[in-house]
Amino acid sequence: MRGLPGFLVCLLLAAACAPLRAPMGNQIDPPSLEGGLFVTQDGTRLPMREWDAEGQWKGHPRALVLALHGMSDYSNAFAMPGAFWAKQGITTLVYDQRGFGAGPNPGLWAGADIMRRDVNDFVAAARARFPGVPVFLLGESMGGAVALTALADSDPPDVDGAILVAPAVWSRGDMPISYRVALFMAAHLWPGLVLSNSAASHVVTIVPSDNIEMLRALGRDPLFQKKTRADTLFGLVNLMDEARTAPARLKNPPPILFLYGAKDQIIPAAPTKAVIAALGARADVHRYANGYHMLLRDLDRALPQQDAADWMFQHVEPGNVAAAGNKSAN
Repeated sequence: MRGLPGFLVCLLLAAACAPLRAPMGNQIDPPSLEGGLFVTQDGTRLPMREWDAEGQWKGHPRALVLALHGMSDYSNAFAMPGAFWAKQGITTLVYDQRGFGAGPNPGLWAGADIMRRDVNDFVAAARARFPGVPVFLLGESMGGAVALTALADSDPPDVDGAILVAPAVWSRGDMPISYRVALFMAAHLWPGLVLSNSAASHVVTIVPSDNIEMLRALGRDPLFQKKTRADTLFGLVNLMDEARTAPARLKNPPPILFLYGAKDQIIPAAPTKAVIAALGARADVHRYANGYHMLLRDLDRALPQQDAADWMFQHVEPGNVAAAGNKSAN
C-alpha cells in the first residue's frame, strides 16, 4: 500500500476490521424464567436475581419491576432498591444482560437490537409467571437507554409503565469531535483494545455516587467489569445515539417516570435536559439536588426509591390483583 495517502490507508484498515459482537444461541423457544435463570428465545441462559415481595404480598405482589442494569454492572446493581421495594410488596427481577456479569461472553457487546429483544422476552416470561400483576420496566444508565429505545421500537415491550433512572443519552452529537474520531478509529482498527474504566481517574475524578462504601464494594466485585473493549464502547455510543432521539419515535407509550440527579457526573446535563424536553408531558420528571448517577444506591437513595414505588402504585389499575393488595395495605 506504498504511496497511498495516510488517511486512505486508515480507511482501508478500518474496513477490514469490524467491532466484534457476542454470538447468539441457535434455537427458537418461548422465553422462560427457571431456577435463577432467564432463558431467552434463542436459548441463551442469563443469570437472574429476584427480590420477592414480602409479608402479606408474598406470592401476590402489588407490582413487578423488571430492571435493566448499567454499563459494566450486572443484576446485583438492584440489591438495594430490590430489598427496599420488597418490603412494600413489589417483586423485582433483574438479569445480567448479554456480555455482562456472570453471563456468557463477558465483555462482548451483543448489539442494541438483541438487547431490546431480550427485554421483550423478559416481559413475556415474567407476565407468564405473574399473571395479572402490573409490570414496570426500569432501566438505569445503559439499561435506561435500552428501555427508552425499546419503548420507541416498532415492537415495544408490553409494560404498564417505564422508569428511566439517569438514562444514558450522551450521543455523538453531544460529544467533542475528537472523542468521536478516536472512538471510531479504536473500534475499527483495534476493536479488541481494552480500556480501563479507571483510566480517566489519572486526569479527572469522576464520582458516580456519594456512597463510597458501595463504590469500594464494586471495586472488589469480580463480576463488575473493570475494563471495556473499544468495540463495546462503540456499541454503547450507538445505543446512546438511538436513545437521544427515541422520544421522537414514541407512539402511544406507557406512563414514564424520569429520575436524575443534579450532581450526575457520568451523563452530561445538556442531553439529559434535551431528552426530558422532548418527552414533554409524556414523562413525570423528578430531579434530585443531591443525587448522583447511581441514584438508587446513593446515600439519599431512600427518596428516589420511595418516589418510584409511589409512582408505580399510582398507575396500578383498579380491580386487578395488585390493586387489591394495595387497598388491603392502607
